[in-house]
Amino acid sequence: MIVGAPRETKEGEHRVALTPDGARELVAHGHEVLIERGAGEDSSIADREYAASGARIVGADDAWAADLVVKVKEPQAHEFAYLRPDLVLFTYLHLAAYPEVATALLEAKATAIAYETVQAADHSLPLLAPMSEVAGRMAPQIGAHFLEREHGGRGVLLGGAPGVRPARVVVIGAGNVGWNAAWIAQGMEAEVLLLDRDLDRLRWVDQIHKGRIMTLASNRGAVERAVAEADLVIGAVLVAGGRAPVVVTEAMVRGMKRGAVIVDIAVDQGGCVETTHETTHADPVYVRHGVLHYAVGNVPGAVPHTSTYALTNATLPYVVEVASHGVRDAASRDPALRGGLNTVAGHVTNDAVAEALGRPAADPLACLG
Repeated sequence: MIVGAPRETKEGEHRVALTPDGARELVAHGHEVLIERGAGEDSSIADREYAASGARIVGADDAWAADLVVKVKEPQAHEFAYLRPDLVLFTYLHLAAYPEVATALLEAKATAIAYETVQAADHSLPLLAPMSEVAGRMAPQIGAHFLEREHGGRGVLLGGAPGVRPARVVVIGAGNVGWNAAWIAQGMEAEVLLLDRDLDRLRWVDQIHKGRIMTLASNRGAVERAVAEADLVIGAVLVAGGRAPVVVTEAMVRGMKRGAVIVDIAVDQGGCVETTHETTHADPVYVRHGVLHYAVGNVPGAVPHTSTYALTNATLPYVVEVASHGVRDAASRDPALRGGLNTVAGHVTNDAVAEALGRPAADPLACLG
């Protein structure tokens, strides 16, 4: 199979979907690899490294003409023309938040596999996890930056100072994003409160961190009280394939401290804070009700070298599987990969995505023929 990796074109996106080692692995399995010129440059990976691994360096049109196209982020509007019935696209899609991308994929009848809905038997999300970990670890440092007075915040140091109370950080959601965010925030010596509805997950966090992260069962009242006292709120709520539920209402935001900061990591799934809308790395924050909102949809893109290697460590085995066996056989062999199929032949083929989009769900294997 011919595997192409185009250069990412979303604003502020600097990752690349294949590393030289990934290209070498695919070539060793008998596949041809096409890398768009400069695709790895922003991740500190030179074209010559890909060439030395057996890949061919090509233009955008050739990279997109491959049988299997691997990306990091959803196709942008100017890339919709590349979509076609015989294309297999493997990338983060987040179609619940980007219905226009879903429409383009369905109209083109392209086969699209979303990293974020590849789900293992234990309900874990192996291809979402590494970027969730990166985004979670970045969230406290982003919040700390914007809490500085010069950047619009309350002028609060996350870890406080001897004799001075540290910042109160409220993390909503104890999944991979939330747990990593809470972990880093407590390492920065903030006062950390982690909320989730899953008591077993909170119990696990408590056992690991031995009380350094305070845990609280999440409900509307608990969230309202927590955010009212917070200096930094990190939204980390996830519904696999679906739109994130709104757990912080506009009324709650209105009740927060002036100069407090919200970092809504769930914005690429629609956001879990009612007042957030997606922003970019170039213009990352805005103010509503006196509260700074940071809602960049591709947070790990700010650290592309780390993120690229973390992502491709997870995705490469699946890419090799699809390239070596074809989509239908690969999906038949691996239920996790079958769950990753979001669109096939003009049909939505993932239940959660279909519900979020208000469309019927079809059987992916039946659609593949």
